[in-house]
Amino acid sequence: MVSSKRSALFFLIFIVLILAVFSLFYARRQPDNQTEPVTATAFKLNTVVTITLYDSEDQELLDQAMELCDHYEKIFSRTLPESELYRLNAGTLPQEDGAFIISDTLAELISEGLRYSELSGGAFDISIGPVSSLWDFTSGSSVIPDEADVKDALKLVDYRQVFLDGNRIRFGMEGMQLDLGAIAKGYIADRIKEFLVSEGVKSAILDLGGNILCIGERPDDTPFRIGIQRPFAQRSETVSIAQIDDKSVVSSGIYERYFEKNGILYHHILNPRTGFPYENDLVSVTIISDRSADGDGLSTSCFALGLEQGMELINSLPDVYAAFITADGELHFSDGMAETFSLKTTETSE
Repeated sequence: MVSSKRSALFFLIFIVLILAVFSLFYARRQPDNQTEPVTATAFKLNTVVTITLYDSEDQELLDQAMELCDHYEKIFSRTLPESELYRLNAGTLPQEDGAFIISDTLAELISEGLRYSELSGGAFDISIGPVSSLWDFTSGSSVIPDEADVKDALKLVDYRQVFLDGNRIRFGMEGMQLDLGAIAKGYIADRIKEFLVSEGVKSAILDLGGNILCIGERPDDTPFRIGIQRPFAQRSETVSIAQIDDKSVVSSGIYERYFEKNGILYHHILNPRTGFPYENDLVSVTIISDRSADGDGLSTSCFALGLEQGMELINSLPDVYAAFITADGELHFSDGMAETFSLKTTETSE
């Protein structure tokens, strides 16, 4: 009986010592000021937006960040009647000497869009509004626009007929419309990051419908692990994992918004020369860059250009990297991408 009690006492002391050592080890691994992450998720910008703060428990910061989504949607939305872009396309904004007067914010995003339209040689064109308004990839209606309507709309698509001078913009053809959807989320992510950093946040992840933007790195000084999504799979299923700190990861692909009809897949990345979805053997393009706006603009531009020309463009630019996925499932990395971000291919969900 005494022996049994003594054994039990020794066992209890052993467990206490193990727990004490474990606690000391764990405490040494954690930063002194580490907090539990706080997350906010909401349906904004016609997608699911998630913001996670790793070094702050300030819920008000999350609320203010989400409010920024609403603020910018009222400027950039092509479909909200009260948005500034909608009123520009409708021709109801104030004019002066034949030019529309727009806000600094809208002018800045249009300038970004024109830069990528020029960089891609028109393969990406923000004046595609008359064509994109004929397509519906969200309601499930699966309606293919009439070819005659598409042909008429194409006459109004030419970014070179968009003339921006400060806060003044005019169009070379009556009836032109801008569609900023391919670059707006990246721009908004950058603005939210600026706000959070100005409030002292040093570790966070912004996810605007798959547009990922990291602030700093994890609180334990390790990079964030960001997956490149496997096309047509769940968001949690990846083809590769990148080690990321303080950078943006943006993907454009045919799996994002599409419908199938008569055995043909119609996706949302439209060719401004034909008015129909691109057919170039690409499934997706992922861009890693400092700014999310660059990731947005380049992911669409490189997809539009195709594998060969898209890769050539990326390799000519400093501090940006790309991963292309072709229809056969093969991954193609730009120069230095795999080494820079310690990329690892994956066979199963992360």
